[in-house]
Amino acid sequence: MAKIRTVAFQMDHVSSINIAGDSTFAIALEAQARGYELFHYTPDRLSMRDGRIFAAVEPMALRDEKGNHFTLGERQRIDLSTLDVIHLRQDPPFDMGYITSTHLLERLHPKTLVVNDPAWVRNSPEKIFVTEFADLMPATLISRDTGEIARFRDEIGDIILKPLYGNGGAGVFHSARDDRNFTSLLEMFSQMYRGEPYIAQAYLPAVRKGDKRILLVNGEPVGAINRVPAEHDARSNMHVGGRAEATELTGREKEICARIGPALRERGFLFVGIDVIGDYMTEINVTSPTGIREVKKFGGADVAALLWDAIEAKRG
Repeated sequence: MAKIRTVAFQMDHVSSINIAGDSTFAIALEAQARGYELFHYTPDRLSMRDGRIFAAVEPMALRDEKGNHFTLGERQRIDLSTLDVIHLRQDPPFDMGYITSTHLLERLHPKTLVVNDPAWVRNSPEKIFVTEFADLMPATLISRDTGEIARFRDEIGDIILKPLYGNGGAGVFHSARDDRNFTSLLEMFSQMYRGEPYIAQAYLPAVRKGDKRILLVNGEPVGAINRVPAEHDARSNMHVGGRAEATELTGREKEICARIGPALRERGFLFVGIDVIGDYMTEINVTSPTGIREVKKFGGADVAALLWDAIEAKRG
């Protein structure tokens, strides 16, 4: 097995993260515990010169101490092909900057293992990739045609409307069939998301009982957390007030994981988080999935360790 010695994290700046719930921090802590040398850089420091990929990186040391969780060394310019592993972990939006970074990192993979495979990350936006499994989803429309969206709501009733390339619950609206603000909502979307379609889905009342995040490593489910929305919010994302609670996988959820597992492995997705409400999957998150620390907090598996086991096996 090839020994992993150097690991870089392309991420939002380490100073900005909330370590209590940050999966990138958990993955990096596990790498550090295994004796790997850690490097940190933000996407704006990524460059290509004459076909070679460089970044201005900093050696990184981590501590699981709130307010004192990192030390960065002196910045240095390195050829990223000299590294063993790179984690593509900056948060969306999935915009042209994100897409460009996947093109650059694709030049390195798989000699330098990029997690997840950057070409497939680029070709699998989470709200579009999931539509390959339409029978596992609620009724869904992708469009910016206001007439199509209005017809969809007339047919379905209550819907969720959200930006196609958004994240973290931003811009997610619950619109009832008799919502008199619906036309204004569509006008606002047309101004905010110029040129981009939106996604409309049937509202699932089961969301009041929780939106389950299920984590998969190499296509196999390894942990889950239930996220219950606040009383007056349709969104269950924890940073907007959702409450995390322990959970187990249902038979239906195991069926969903078994269905999508082969597609995840074919695309080289070593770490994925899916969202399930009731009996339906709503997203397949491949960019920077979260939930590792919450799963462990509630007595579940050490997902970061399982991910590193998979990475080491892949490198071998």
